Amino acid sequence: MSPATLVAGALGNALEWYDFAAYGFLAAIFAKNFFPESDAFVGLISAFGIFAASFLMRPIGGVVFGHVGDRYGRRQALLISAAMMTCSTVAIGLLPTFATIGVLAPVLLLLLRLLQGLSIGGEYTTSAIFLAENARPGRRGLLTSFAGCGASGGTLLGSMVGAVTAMMMSSDALLAWGWRIPFLLGIVLGGFTLYLRRTAIDAEAHEPPRPGPGHAAMRELPLLVALRTDGASMLRAVALNLTLGAGFYMLFVYLTTYMQQVDGLPDRLSLQINTISMIVVLVLAPVFAALTDRVGRKPVICAGLAGMVVFSWPLFRLLSAGNAEEALIGQLGFAVLIASFAGPIPCVLVEMFRPATRCSALSLSYNVALGLAGGTAPMVAVYLVNREQLDMGPALYLMAISAVSFIAALTLKETRGRPLG
Repeated sequence: MSPATLVAGALGNALEWYDFAAYGFLAAIFAKNFFPESDAFVGLISAFGIFAASFLMRPIGGVVFGHVGDRYGRRQALLISAAMMTCSTVAIGLLPTFATIGVLAPVLLLLLRLLQGLSIGGEYTTSAIFLAENARPGRRGLLTSFAGCGASGGTLLGSMVGAVTAMMMSSDALLAWGWRIPFLLGIVLGGFTLYLRRTAIDAEAHEPPRPGPGHAAMRELPLLVALRTDGASMLRAVALNLTLGAGFYMLFVYLTTYMQQVDGLPDRLSLQINTISMIVVLVLAPVFAALTDRVGRKPVICAGLAGMVVFSWPLFRLLSAGNAEEALIGQLGFAVLIASFAGPIPCVLVEMFRPATRCSALSLSYNVALGLAGGTAPMVAVYLVNREQLDMGPALYLMAISAVSFIAALTLKETRGRPLG
């Protein structure tokens, strides 16, 4: 696999998660600009509610782009999803606020977030499949992890842009117009992604032959074939991805709000801590993925999930201690645990399904889990901390979710080095 093909396959995830991260980090700003007539709690829960609503579109996006990927090729699905995400991201940066057009402002924001949820429903899984199918078996875990690294890189970039934007202007300027900058900059990342995908993913990139007219996957929808033949594997994939969704979005999107509300840290400092932690994930995820090419997928996955169950409570104790040093240590601990799971999981998921219906099966199961656990995680955390006054509530929630995924991981069959056919 050439470097350009590798980057083209992974870069779309950076675009997708860049916008999702930017929105999550600026949730308090969106609450004030689009829900100004609500009290602080209702405004914040409404902003995160729109964040969650976009995740509910992801299963639909998974069905749509899974069908495109299985019927018309991985390249077409990757091009369409990147184009949709670029347009909707820039459009959010141009949205008028509640002060300008009233209640229509949050309605338009919701519609654009739903469009983003639709596009992201096919991006992560299709790019992981594309990378795995073009990798040598002995390096499949490492190379497929770059789909997740693109997601981590996009979240990191969103955090960095948010931090720099907040540092360069006053709070009033950030509220008035500065929040638009991260979304308008999305046109640069999106344009580069589309250019690479049109030029680098060419005839040299391998795609498995699509089934002929007589194949069951062509006589009926690929998703229906997948549900009939791989239903048990799809349920297992849903359970595995619950921790990826809840952990990632609670720990690297919501925690900036948590550190501000519980620890009383300034927004700039919380964004800086988050950025450092994301760098750790970005560096360690490929390391853990490469380790699975040597020792196997199952031991690494199970160890990471067991760590989430055991260490979530003490790490959240550090995060709620009220000072920046302990908050940094706590989030760095979570960064290591998330990397140990997020690095290997793309390859594990791809290896669970057969080629003819792989996009449909993986896209739906992954996005159902992310819709259930990922998009709602910040909202659940806000409710537990703000309404129930449970500063350690997010830890208990994360421990329960991780326990479910750990049980599913115990049922995995080892797939290291096996052919993808």
